[in-house]
Amino acid sequence: MAQTLLYILDQGTSDDRNTADGRIFTCLSDGTQGRDLVTGLRSAPDGIAVSADHKYIFWTNMGHPGPDGWTNTGSIQRCDVDGKNVITIIEPGTKTHTPKQLTIAEKSRKLYWCDREGMRVMRSDLDGGNVETLVRNGDVENKEHRADYLRWCVGIQVDEEAGYVYWTQKGPPKGGKGKILRCPIDGAGTAGENTEVLFDHLPEPIDLSLDLAEGWLYWTDRGDIPLGNTVNRSKIPKKGEKTNHEILVRKLHEGIGLELDIKNRSMYITDLLGGIYRANLDGSDEKVLIPDLGTVTGIAIAYL
Repeated sequence: MAQTLLYILDQGTSDDRNTADGRIFTCLSDGTQGRDLVTGLRSAPDGIAVSADHKYIFWTNMGHPGPDGWTNTGSIQRCDVDGKNVITIIEPGTKTHTPKQLTIAEKSRKLYWCDREGMRVMRSDLDGGNVETLVRNGDVENKEHRADYLRWCVGIQVDEEAGYVYWTQKGPPKGGKGKILRCPIDGAGTAGENTEVLFDHLPEPIDLSLDLAEGWLYWTDRGDIPLGNTVNRSKIPKKGEKTNHEILVRKLHEGIGLELDIKNRSMYITDLLGGIYRANLDGSDEKVLIPDLGTVTGIAIAYL
């Protein structure tokens, strides 16, 4: 019988983020039988996804911070699901600046991700080829643009059936200016004219997840309590429709990663201070699986 496995990114702990030793950690869905799968990740790993055929694990690396913010050193890597054969499919500083959450569009065999200081929503083939920019909120060569939190793209999901890309723009830390947006799957248009704002004035939305069968949009928010450091959901709105959202989980410690286990009606959550959590999809029966794993970011699941 297949087991549900968790794959979790830990950026590592160091006084200097440029020397932190990150890893991919894996365990069963109850938090037991944990072990390091990939080690030696020294470029701030952030977003992770496992292909539906369970062949590959993909992850983003934010790169390295400098005196004026994060430098143009972001990359995307891939390994076999057993942790072997690590390769870099998008080299540092070439196609993406500071990549964050990523997701796989299985039908089209594409990777989608958000590029934070790059202020972009992007996609590529699964081997890193044919990189495209779908949303562009500023000029990556402009220092003032890169420092503008309102332009930063962070979380991402794709609905291939309906033909939409969803993403978050987190806004200033704890600033109450975060947004969740969507556009057609092939892009927002030259001037962003095809962008639709679904939610505005959120505390600080981060990662996204979709339950397409039931029509729900989920997200983490690391803004201030009581509305921030939460997991939230809303019904996926029709075009032009405004919907309300509800808070399902509260009191996270810098909430960030989110993955839905639709098969088992569960969700898995991470926070930057190291907590790994499980709850039902309605937020009930929340449990702490691991209280302090490290400096934790993205999370993904697989059935093996």
